[in-house]
Amino acid sequence: MKAWQVSQWCEPEEMKLAEIPRPEPGPGLLLIKNAAAALNFFDLLLVQGKYQSKPPFPFTPGSEVAGTIEAIGPEVTGFSLGDRVQAITSGGYAEYTLASASRTFRIPDAMSFAEAAAMPVIYQTAYLALKQRGQLKAGEWLLVHAAAGGVGSAALQIGRSLGARLIATAGSQEKLDFCLSQGANYALNYRDESWVDKVKEITGGRGADVIYDPVGGEIFDLSTKCLAVEGRLLIIGFAGGRIPSITANRILFKNISVVGCYWGGYLEHFPDFLAQVQAELFQMYEAGQIKPVVSQTYPLPDAPAAMRALAERRTYGKVVLTI
Repeated sequence: MKAWQVSQWCEPEEMKLAEIPRPEPGPGLLLIKNAAAALNFFDLLLVQGKYQSKPPFPFTPGSEVAGTIEAIGPEVTGFSLGDRVQAITSGGYAEYTLASASRTFRIPDAMSFAEAAAMPVIYQTAYLALKQRGQLKAGEWLLVHAAAGGVGSAALQIGRSLGARLIATAGSQEKLDFCLSQGANYALNYRDESWVDKVKEITGGRGADVIYDPVGGEIFDLSTKCLAVEGRLLIIGFAGGRIPSITANRILFKNISVVGCYWGGYLEHFPDFLAQVQAELFQMYEAGQIKPVVSQTYPLPDAPAAMRALAERRTYGKVVLTI
């Protein structure tokens, strides 16, 4: 089978599209014939050696796939050959991928493979952050940073379904228009630092009740200035590059909460939560409350170009490889 291989820390253009043996599923595993694989920003960091986990060489990036079940390993029940599925796994930039049965789910008939690949990580992260960790309530103000990206657009959709009032930030007029199309009540350009004052103005001086921050850096610093009393600042990631810090006295004096929302780490401690979350997300999809936005697709051989477009912020929603 064909698979993108990383043999040293490098840029996407230095990866190699190699011919490697097709794996066989061991106990608890499924072999998926991939129809689509989604890109995430952390794929780029993984290839560059900048991510918090570093797999042994050679490895294939890609953590979200969708396709059909090609083979079923021992001790696996509940699946049949040919089932249409999505999975969270590793090695997604390939024609076939092994996935744990516990992290593989049959998808609704109406869901395309591209949508299915684009769904797992971002929607599960947004669900964990907004509903489980952030305790977002109907009528509260939710501020979503980088809201035109995959993880941001998922947060907008889930926040809307929970009845929140939505403020989005993004870096261009095209992306601001996209945020409004996804249900944002207001869309602000984060390149203009006056967005902090505008958040206060929009919320009547109160500030945002919940802030969803996948960027970090200066965006995090400024967010602390427009967070409401008893507000929750949700840390999703650090796409901006700098890992920020905050002094404890600011948390104390403002009576705010700074909340970590790392989905992968959460699953390590609460593995049974995954099936519950995914079942609810599928219900939301079938009710029309959420819908993965696939803005661009690339064939598998063009994975480096797809990753470069993501790195240079030339995308919105999710980017997906078709296989």
